[in-house]
Amino acid sequence: MSELVTGEAVALELRPARLPSRALAVLLDLSVAVAAYITVALGLVAATSSLDEAAQTASSIAAFVLLLVGGPIAVETLSHGRSLGKMACGLRVVRDDGGPIRFRHALVRGLIGVVEILMTFGAVACIASLVSERGRRLGDVFAGTLVVRERIPVAPSAFVPPPPPWLAGRFSELDLSAVPDDLWLAVRQYLTRMQQLDPQVGHVLAQRLAADLAARTGTPVPHGVPAGAYVAAVVQERQAREARRAFGDGAAGVGVASAAGFATSPYAGTAQPWAVPAVPVSPPVPQGGRAPGVEPAGPVAVSAQDVEASERRRSTGFVPPA
Repeated sequence: MSELVTGEAVALELRPARLPSRALAVLLDLSVAVAAYITVALGLVAATSSLDEAAQTASSIAAFVLLLVGGPIAVETLSHGRSLGKMACGLRVVRDDGGPIRFRHALVRGLIGVVEILMTFGAVACIASLVSERGRRLGDVFAGTLVVRERIPVAPSAFVPPPPPWLAGRFSELDLSAVPDDLWLAVRQYLTRMQQLDPQVGHVLAQRLAADLAARTGTPVPHGVPAGAYVAAVVQERQAREARRAFGDGAAGVGVASAAGFATSPYAGTAQPWAVPAVPVSPPVPQGGRAPGVEPAGPVAVSAQDVEASERRRSTGFVPPA
């Protein structure tokens, strides 16, 4: 992947086309151009049969220049860098700054292409593309252009686990304007890959990210909140604000809904880096009997709060605050 910087200081990540795909695109373009040239040449031979040899030669040269040189230049100019072969292979010619090419770029590419592609049967273009870091031939170097891939396979987006429900909306007053984009990216990468990290390494990384977020927001991490859960809650708050900004107040419950979906997420029931270890449970007692070595006891009163806390602990892996 190549990083280009535009005139507005915006970094663009483009995938330069490599030699095999470019060679296939050139072969397709040449096949169409040669077929058109042969058709026109046969028509010219029939139309200029009554003329002398010099006129026939001049008409053949004019047809060659128009179809094999002027044709690709016109096509790339009108299509903004996408010839028939490039469209078939998912390629496009762009400027060095990522913008669309113009006539002067296509003209330089076409004129130099006559030498490095037609006269040398593509040998010079292949050598230049292999030597260049971004796969550029001489025409691209002199024209200030680059052939990039337009069709890039999109990988499935990684799942970012939401925070436990008891942290949803707790950081609605945080000032997130000072948090840089690279820190958000680091936090997202941690959340999507935390299942692959060693528990100790993940714990240290979560503490460092939480400290960075606390320093940027000006609010320390609340006491008793695990670092990983704090990071996830702050990310959820940012997503909720962006949803409200994009869709209005009707998206106010997006963050809460995401947190509620934590129980049915792919990570439900698995150990989280910030999860509190589960409380050991005694072995089940057979129905109608009692556990070996345990004397029967009277009925135990269980409150509704205890049942709700048990369900939260079992579904999320987090122990709710007291």
